[in-house]
Amino acid sequence: MGWWQVGTDTLAESSFVFSPLAETIASLKTLHKGAAAHPGERAWLDRHLPAYRERLAAEPLDALLVRAAIGPTWNADFLTPTPLGDRERSFEEEVEAVRAAEPADAVDQLAVAIGGPVPEPLRSARDLPERLAEVLGWVWRETVRPEWVRRRRILEADVVARTAMLSRGGWAAALDELCPGKMRWLGDGRLQVNTRDYPPRSIDRGRLLFVPVTPATGWVSWEGTERYSIVYACAGALADAAGPAVPEALGALLGTARAGVLVRLGSPLSTSQLVALTGQGLGSVGRHLKVLLDAGLVRRGRAGRSVLYEWTEAGAVLVAAQGDPRPGAPRGGGRLTTP
Repeated sequence: MGWWQVGTDTLAESSFVFSPLAETIASLKTLHKGAAAHPGERAWLDRHLPAYRERLAAEPLDALLVRAAIGPTWNADFLTPTPLGDRERSFEEEVEAVRAAEPADAVDQLAVAIGGPVPEPLRSARDLPERLAEVLGWVWRETVRPEWVRRRRILEADVVARTAMLSRGGWAAALDELCPGKMRWLGDGRLQVNTRDYPPRSIDRGRLLFVPVTPATGWVSWEGTERYSIVYACAGALADAAGPAVPEALGALLGTARAGVLVRLGSPLSTSQLVALTGQGLGSVGRHLKVLLDAGLVRRGRAGRSVLYEWTEAGAVLVAAQGDPRPGAPRGGGRLTTP
């Protein structure tokens, strides 16, 4: 297994980061695989896979490059640069790190990703980083940017939920749930980052970044000893366009739309996040929240600058009585600072 020795200062200074480039790389990997992990991803593939395949068919060298860069064992490093993490950057800013790779280094990295010799057309090319940046630019413009606002709200919701998990169970619990089956806290400062047979890596110094993406994929990357990133897929209901099922009796009691808001509030969410997750308008979500607040089923509090909503004990009991649609869904527990 691959594991990192994480220093206490590194863990204490770690943070969540949103990255349009990471979201685009994850989307490229999904298009390349051509298989969906859930219904929402299937609908997205149905819309965009034909045009993506047409794009690569028109540029055979690009198709060969993508296949090599998303290798069978490892991603080529210049495909997955580590975010800077000092501020949120645009896709156009982030993709410059791909373009800036040296062509000769890119060939060496492809050899590692492939696990063998690089095909001749790629060895002879002198513009591999530029070509890969152009492919990523196409994926961003055609498949990610049109829905980036909604995706980003989903990412925000995931981070809020994981921050709440961190406050309840500490880093060990939060990291164990980040990439189930692949990542877990081993103790003594050791973090398993994947199940592959790679030498341990010490990250006693440097910054550790956690980067959520909505496609069902993930990877790790690092930039020298300065920055390390763990890209992970949003989990649970956030990955499913349909969201958690609304129990029939609860829908009859509250109305399906209002019940749909309530069942999502096992973890704190903002109004904008609920708009993204439910597909309802801002006004509708606001009215539902007011009714739920007045009924004592949810409470409102703050986490930093965000106004968040979650179940009260009464709301948790009501949802549980109807059959909470999510296995292991958290119960309300005073995680917010009330205004």
